[in-house]
Amino acid sequence: MTKVEAIAKVMEDNGGSASLNVIYENICKYYPNAKNSNRWDAGIRGVLYRELKDGKLFKKIGLSIYALADYKEEAQPDLKDYVRMHSYIEGICVELGNFNNYNTYTADPSAIYRDKLKLKDFTTVSELPEFSYKQILQEVKRIDVIWLNKAGLMFPQRVFEVVDSINTLNGAFTRSLQLKNFRTQFYIVAPEKHREKYNQTIELEIYQNAKERFSFINYEELIELYKSTALAKKIENKIFK
Repeated sequence: MTKVEAIAKVMEDNGGSASLNVIYENICKYYPNAKNSNRWDAGIRGVLYRELKDGKLFKKIGLSIYALADYKEEAQPDLKDYVRMHSYIEGICVELGNFNNYNTYTADPSAIYRDKLKLKDFTTVSELPEFSYKQILQEVKRIDVIWLNKAGLMFPQRVFEVVDSINTLNGAFTRSLQLKNFRTQFYIVAPEKHREKYNQTIELEIYQNAKERFSFINYEELIELYKSTALAKKIENKIFK
């Protein structure tokens, strides 16, 4: 079996789609020598990207999801389906973090993102480094998505809390503020209807010292950012291939 056939088999096993992590973890089932070279991962990517340009066997759906050419992409969840949207938005945050060259972590690794893929299929860090006291780490590891720097020692640079219910807003603020002594930016990602409550909450005295470090992003804005980033990358690949 060739590497191309092995990649296709991994996608088939996963329902027709895969992330690079899924391919890396499973390709040796069908191509045992796939990891024998020092830069085996670059070799696998090279084969995949070459076939993507050909377009006969594989296609790219989104920013970093790959699929068989005849695979039917999963539709975006309904914005009103808050339970389903929670992990979908988390996945977008993770993918954007990877694209922007951060290490990524999520508190919900087993949650389904999209196209039969889980959040852990995209994150680059499964456990947070011990960058602070145990009590702080215990709260921080519950944050939905964290972007950490790659160069040097890893510290949280940007954190994202997905607030699908207004009742969870205070908890999102509290977890974020565990990082108040670090150079971290805080993002509350929520349905637009929660913006007013966010604005009221951020004006409370307890948050004044950290007010400028918080930002509110609604679901539609984040999804649009994801789509425009994926489209720009696709156009770039066509022009500079």
